[in-house]
Amino acid sequence: MNHVQIGYHASHEQFKPSELTGLVRLAQQAGFSQVLSSDHFFPWSQSQGESGFAWSWLGAAMQATDLTFGIVNAPGQRYHPAIIAQAVATLCEMFPQRFWIAVGSGQFLNEHITAAGWPSKSERNQRLKECVDMMRALWTGGSVTHNGMINIYDAKLYTLPSYMPMVVGAALTEPTAEWVGGWADAMITTSRPPEELKKMIESFRKGGGEGKPVYLKVQLSYDTTQAAATKGAHQQWRNNIFPSSLLSDIRSPEGFDAAGAMVKPGDMASGVRISDSTDQHTEWLSKDIEAGVSHLFLHNVNLKQQAFVEAFGAKVLPHLTG
Repeated sequence: MNHVQIGYHASHEQFKPSELTGLVRLAQQAGFSQVLSSDHFFPWSQSQGESGFAWSWLGAAMQATDLTFGIVNAPGQRYHPAIIAQAVATLCEMFPQRFWIAVGSGQFLNEHITAAGWPSKSERNQRLKECVDMMRALWTGGSVTHNGMINIYDAKLYTLPSYMPMVVGAALTEPTAEWVGGWADAMITTSRPPEELKKMIESFRKGGGEGKPVYLKVQLSYDTTQAAATKGAHQQWRNNIFPSSLLSDIRSPEGFDAAGAMVKPGDMASGVRISDSTDQHTEWLSKDIEAGVSHLFLHNVNLKQQAFVEAFGAKVLPHLTG
C-alpha cells in the first residue's frame, strides 16, 4: 500500500480562495501529498455560497506548497480548449511534474452562462474528446486548426512544459468509465460502495485503462460526534447525492436547492461517508485501495476543515500510506 497518494479536496464552492490557500498549507503539514481543486462558476447551493475562479488560485496555492495539484475541468463550452491548454502548459512550466488536469463533460449549472444551449451527454462526450485531442496537439508545440463541435484556427502555444501533461478522464457511470479508458492517462470517479467501485474500475480497464491509475474523490463527513457529522453533511451537501444524469442537467443553485429540499439528514449516508470515528474512515478508505485505487482525494463536505485535516493527518494517513 506504500504507493497510495492521499490528497485534500479544495472546495471552491464552500470556501473563499484565501481560506483555501491556508487549508492546503495545513494539509501539507498534516501529510497530504496532493490537492484536487474544483472548477465551478456557481456553487451547488445558496448555503455553500462561494465560487472563486480556480485558475487564479492555483498559481498562488502551488507557490505556497510543494504539493501536486489537479483540477476537474470541463473544456468545450464555458472554456475554449486552447485557453485551458495554455493554462495547463503555464502551470506545468512553473511547477514541473506537479500539475494534472481531469476533464469531464460538464454540468449545465456552470456551462449555461454562455447561452449556447445544452447538448446531450453523447454530444458532450464527443465534444470533450475533440478538446482533449486539441490540447494534446497544442502541448506538442504544433499549430492546430480543426473544424468540428469545437472550432480552432491556427493556434500555437509558445510557453510549453518539457513533458506531456497528464489528462485524467472523469467518469461517474460504467459506460463513461469504459470510454475514458481508451484515451485518458488515468480515471477519476467518486466514492461508492466497494462492489460498484470494482465495476467502475473493471469498465475502465476493459475500455483500455489496464495498468493506468485510478483516482477517487471521496465524499465524507467527519466531526467530533456522529450527529454533528450528519448535520454538517446535510447542511452543505444534500443537493449532491442524486444520480449524475440529474446533477448534470440542473441549471441553477436554486434548482439544486429545490431538489435537495426532499433530502432528510438520514438520507445522507447514501452519498456521503459519515462517521465520527477515524478508524471507520480508515476502514472505508482501505477498501477503496483494495479495489484498485491509487490516489484518494478526501472531501470533508462539512465546514470543519481544520479539525478534519489535523485528525486525518494524525490518525488516518499513517495507516494508509504505510
